[in-house]
Amino acid sequence: MNIEKIKKANTKIIGKKIEYFKEIESTHIFAKTVAKNKEKENKGKMLIAEKQTGGIGTKGRSWYTGEGKNIATTIILYPKCNLDKLNGLTLEIAKKIKTAIYELYGYKLEIKKPNDLIFNGKKLCGILTEIHTQGEKIEYLLISFGFNINEDYFNEETINIATSLKKETGKEYQREDVLIKIIEKLEEIEEIL
Repeated sequence: MNIEKIKKANTKIIGKKIEYFKEIESTHIFAKTVAKNKEKENKGKMLIAEKQTGGIGTKGRSWYTGEGKNIATTIILYPKCNLDKLNGLTLEIAKKIKTAIYELYGYKLEIKKPNDLIFNGKKLCGILTEIHTQGEKIEYLLISFGFNINEDYFNEETINIATSLKKETGKEYQREDVLIKIIEKLEEIEEIL
């Protein structure tokens, strides 16, 4: 993953600070520790992993991240808005990712509400958002997503329900290009910044 290329995305906050891991249990779990340190230096910070050994999906399911083939990332934010402004946030993120892929490649993904993106009837991307609050005040927001880009391995459990851009189109993709476009779209959601 070319981290310097990602840092050059047309964003003001998201992706300007990146912590990169060859292997980690879960970017989402690790981000909780980082986010508790509420210093400004962590705003918009992205944790990116080449491989996750314990990636988290929804409802406690695991999310497989094949080494060097996909996107596994968590973004740390400290929104200043009221909590109710973040209602429907996961769906809004899904819409931004859908738009990013359409603008890049012309592929029309479907959204399986509230947090999955589907390509040709199979799961391509999963989104996990977590908001920590103290009363009505937002302490921090984590936006995590796993996106299957060049994955070609699917086990018996996932072969009929998961896919990747490469599996569906037969082409290799630059993961950085996908990630850059997504974070540029995410930064359009003013409430999260």
